[in-house]
Amino acid sequence: MERGLYIAASGMLAEQVRQDQIANDLANASTPGYKPDRAAQSVFGALLLQNRQTGAQVGPLYLGARIAELRTDLTQGPLQQTDNPLDVALHGDGFFCVQTPDGTRYTRNGQLALDAQGRLVTTAGQLLLGTDGKPITVGRADGMSIAQDGTVRSGTKVVGQIAIVSLTNAVKQGDNVFTGTPGAKPADTTVEQGYLEGSGVESARAMVDMIVSLRAYEASQRVLHAIDDTLGRAVNSVGSSTG
Repeated sequence: MERGLYIAASGMLAEQVRQDQIANDLANASTPGYKPDRAAQSVFGALLLQNRQTGAQVGPLYLGARIAELRTDLTQGPLQQTDNPLDVALHGDGFFCVQTPDGTRYTRNGQLALDAQGRLVTTAGQLLLGTDGKPITVGRADGMSIAQDGTVRSGTKVVGQIAIVSLTNAVKQGDNVFTGTPGAKPADTTVEQGYLEGSGVESARAMVDMIVSLRAYEASQRVLHAIDDTLGRAVNSVGSSTG
């Protein structure tokens, strides 16, 4: 394959991945606790060029671009007051523990509800877990209070304590749930009832990034078309000269 075509096509594919990532971030600009991704770009292996007569190194010839990985930005988002007793936000590092069909997972989204059995669940229907590893049953939202250490009371009765863990090697599964290695609760993390952590997406920055990525995609596309036209003219010229 003509190397120039391959390099231009690889640039287009890399920008396509970046645009999908940015579009997903923009779609979650209002999702509580959402953490945006960043696309880390790298190059394929390079050929080291040498002067065939002198043996002196000329320099590397790279073989194209690619998205090496998507890195999640876990920076604390802004806390937004809702005054809803079922909304909770984490101030500081740490994650809530939730029960999913695939096992225990972790999230920063504290937008909660009550299921038919009066248990605390996320808006996706995942059970919020307590420090004992079990769901927390409050019965009804009236009279429910949550202390900064995660202790949940229904009226004056303590019904559980929200499990909060640190998380290393955090990997996003879906839009708002993580896997990783849980650890002890970060010492300075508190639970704020009546608040939600806002999305970490900066819409203006994401839109600028989308435009920049689109321009890079179009530039690679123009290069690909130029090389294709040049090859076409070369083939026609060779055909004419041999006819």
